[in-house]
Formats: sequence, C-alpha cells, structure tokens
Amino acid sequence: MLVLVVVNVANKYGPPRTGLVAGPLVAVGLLLLARRSGLTWHDLGLSPRTLARGSKYAAGAVLAVAVVYGIAAAVPATRPAFQDGRYDLHLSAVLATAFLVIPLGTVLLEEVAFRGVLLGLVGRHRGAFWASVISSMLFGLWHILPSLRLAEANRAVGAAFGTGLGGQVLTVLGAVGFTALAGLLLCELRRRSGSLLAAAALHWATNGMGLLVGAALATVRLA
Repeated sequence: MLVLVVVNVANKYGPPRTGLVAGPLVAVGLLLLARRSGLTWHDLGLSPRTLARGSKYAAGAVLAVAVVYGIAAAVPATRPAFQDGRYDLHLSAVLATAFLVIPLGTVLLEEVAFRGVLLGLVGRHRGAFWASVISSMLFGLWHILPSLRLAEANRAVGAAFGTGLGGQVLTVLGAVGFTALAGLLLCELRRRSGSLLAAAALHWATNGMGLLVGAALATVRLA
C-alpha cells in the first residue's frame, strides 16, 4: 500500500504525465509480487480461460455506459455534468488522454491494484465479501487527492456543493463515497466475469467516454 500512496501523491504533485510512466511500471511490479506470494492468474483475473467471457462483459459494459452518457448529454438538466474545466483540451490532447493516458496511466494501475492484486490477496484470507469491501474502501480513499479541486473544475459539482472550503470538504467526501460504491460494482463485475478485462472496460468507459462526450459538447457550444 505504501507504493500506491507514493504513486498517488506523485500523480497529483509530480511532473505532468507521471502516471503514464509510473502506472504500467507499478502495475507490473504488483503482479510480480502477487505471483511470488502464490496468487494464480485466475486469482488476479488474468486467466486466459476467462478472457472470452470477460470480453463479452467488457463489450456490454462499454455499450451500457455509451447509452447512459448519450442520454445524459441529450438532456439539458444533466448536460452540465460533462462541463469539466480539467478537460478543456485541444482535439489531439483529448484523444491522447482518452486512449492513452486514461488506459495506461489510470485504469491499468487501479484495476491491477484494487480488482486484481488486492482483491486476490484479501480474498484468499478473508473471502470474497471482505475482499470486495476492503478493496472498494481503499479505492474510495485513493480518490481523495484527485477530488480536491473537483468542485472548482466541474460545473455541476460546484453548483451542488459550492466552491468554498465547506463545499470542497463535501465534494471530497462525496467523491470518496461514490468511488467506493463504484469499486463495489467493479468488484462484482470482476467476480461475475472472472476477468479483470470486464472491470477495466467499465472503468475506461466511465472516464474515457466521459471525456470524449464532454469535449464534443464543448465543441458544439463553441461552434
């Protein structure tokens, strides 16, 4: 866990694109440590035998997010949720972030760490229920630093909670709670599919497609 704390701080306060380098390296290191501790590829959600099943769940997850985001973008009341100042980027930067930075710098490390290694290790000693609970709680806490300026960056969040100190505290607590619940969903998807691919696909779709939709809406507003 110390390694994950260091990476989290480095991602927030280190040089730009730190996660793009650290994410894959730390993910590989965690997998090596997990294998040395006795976890199998199946324990980690990386067994070739579950790849086909995981691919089907992954496709369904991406499609479901696309439908939900499409409806949300079309409804004026929910459209401000996509207005996030952190993603005011040029087209090339949007595509690079959605298809390179998010998959390699965010999804890969977080899925390997929380739904792969941590879920496998805790599950071996405490069972599937506690593995999901502990993994998801830590996944929520992982998002404290990334959510510190969320109220200022996201129009809908700022309107709901305010941008002052109290609003920032509520935003962080909300982000931790929401991502912990999201972690439970990702753990369940990983359990049902038997594959880390399914959870990774849903994770990418939630982040990456949100960025793409937000960028598309911004382009329409400026046109």
